[in-house]
Amino acid sequence: MTDHLDSLETRAPQLREADLMTRLPQLVARARCAPGWMRTLDGVNPRDVTSRAALAQLPVTRKSDLKQLQQEAMPFGGLNATPVRELRRLFMSPGPIFDPEGQGVDWWRFARPMAAAGLRAGDVVQNCFSYHFTPAAYMVEGGAARLGCPVIPAGIGQTEMQVQAMAALQPDAYIGTPSFLKIIIEKAREMNADISSVRRAVVGAEALPPSLRAWFHDNGVPTVLQMYGSADIGNIAYETQTGGKVNPGMIVDEDLILEIVRPGTGDPLPEGEVGEVVVTSFNPDYPLLRFATGDLSAVLPGASPCGRTNTRIRGWMGRADQTTKVRAMFVHPAQVAEVARRHPAILKARLVVSGEMANDVMTLHCEVAQAAAVPVEAIVATIRDITKLRGEVMLVPPGSLPNDGKVIEDARNYE
Repeated sequence: MTDHLDSLETRAPQLREADLMTRLPQLVARARCAPGWMRTLDGVNPRDVTSRAALAQLPVTRKSDLKQLQQEAMPFGGLNATPVRELRRLFMSPGPIFDPEGQGVDWWRFARPMAAAGLRAGDVVQNCFSYHFTPAAYMVEGGAARLGCPVIPAGIGQTEMQVQAMAALQPDAYIGTPSFLKIIIEKAREMNADISSVRRAVVGAEALPPSLRAWFHDNGVPTVLQMYGSADIGNIAYETQTGGKVNPGMIVDEDLILEIVRPGTGDPLPEGEVGEVVVTSFNPDYPLLRFATGDLSAVLPGASPCGRTNTRIRGWMGRADQTTKVRAMFVHPAQVAEVARRHPAILKARLVVSGEMANDVMTLHCEVAQAAAVPVEAIVATIRDITKLRGEVMLVPPGSLPNDGKVIEDARNYE
């Protein structure tokens, strides 16, 4: 028995790419029906957007912009292509940020990570994501309905009742945060309750360190796989396993185009480089074009041992928004990118802020091929022109700067 949801997961990569690019102009045309996207895509002809290069020319819409966009055009910033009164649910996350859910089957595309964990029709799931205002629990509900899995709508909290439900109803799987699963297992031990039916878990919304995954394995849950998603997009990528062993990276969902861009810009980065996750989602109700999640990741080379052929990413690697305050002025990653853009000799740049608060030292570390030919004073002047702050320049050889996605590093002493 395979754990693949369907044949889309194992098709040839060139067929997937051709399919996505064929559908892309239709997505752009659909998005232009929404007033918010109409403004963003002003002057864009959908028929011209037929490649990743063409897609990369479109503006990036940042998750951090949603609150302002939504305040200007409630509730979804004019980004919804389906009228509000034709949707299934309206969610409110802290911020507040509002997110829609349409009428489609498995609208959040959550069946894929569930299937990858081995869940099939008839498997009972204890859903421990919150049902209160936010969409995570309903992502699970949609995936479970598609697979044919009964759901225990447990939500969060009430740990003793969680244990009682597991002991009585014997679910096959837990879905929720990893930290809450650990709490439930520890409570079951304290209550002397048998919850050994739970042999699988799909976890998200928090980091899963190797030590905690090993702890689950040692405490009766041998299959624990992570998924990576957001309240705006749903499932973005998910872990798989082969022969009981977790495979490297996370598989990107079939209905998305994923780019890794340099933080603060919309410029795509090559495979292996750490940058910001930007997603284009083929969702007819809430189309998202070049939606910058604010998360860092990188594309892994090669295919997964599980047989799925889609792109793999390294998973969540931190936040891309590295905006830092220096001498009462905000410095943004986009400003660092602009300095590098004005000086083509700079191959890669990283702004390091050191010293102590109120006595900051700002140094732009620049990877360059030929240091002798680089106009350092001109770069210093550009830094001042763009940031309105004085900064120093340090030239380093290509490949010297860490591949961690950081454009601004705050190395100050706060003690």
